[in-house]
Amino acid sequence: MISYYEKLITDYPIWSLEDPLAEEDTGGWPALTAALGNRVQVVGDDLYVTSADRVRDGIRDRSATAVLIKPNQAGTVSETFDTLTAASEGGFGAMVSHRSGETDDTFVADLAVGSGCGQLKSGAPARGERVTKYNRLLEITEEDPALPYGPAGTFVNHADPKKERP
Repeated sequence: MISYYEKLITDYPIWSLEDPLAEEDTGGWPALTAALGNRVQVVGDDLYVTSADRVRDGIRDRSATAVLIKPNQAGTVSETFDTLTAASEGGFGAMVSHRSGETDDTFVADLAVGSGCGQLKSGAPARGERVTKYNRLLEITEEDPALPYGPAGTFVNHADPKKERP
């Protein structure tokens, strides 16, 4: 599987892999991250389930380079921030995500900007509950264009922060 991903990221402009292996593959995650983590962001979702303790374990084991943050998985805003803090302190990237069965609530857009993580996963802007998140990002940008993650074109490649996305 790692060889397959390596071919894909060589042939295509892939910047991030989310849950590239089964969450039970305790040997595969560190091997994949060692092989590809300097070329793409390796994001654990099911592996970490927005748990600060599990993120710390992943940092120690070098099982990924980033974590998907779902506030509903953590349960509380405090637990969500604990996980964001664990990720940041350990050098992991973070991507705030909407949840399955999403609503029009825009909190995750504010959380992505307010936490400074720089990434929001909201899906293609094809349905109203997703469009509201993108609209909220536009509102935030209008309110304060100097915020680091409001304007378009500020994608951060965590494998090489100086490299700009084409």
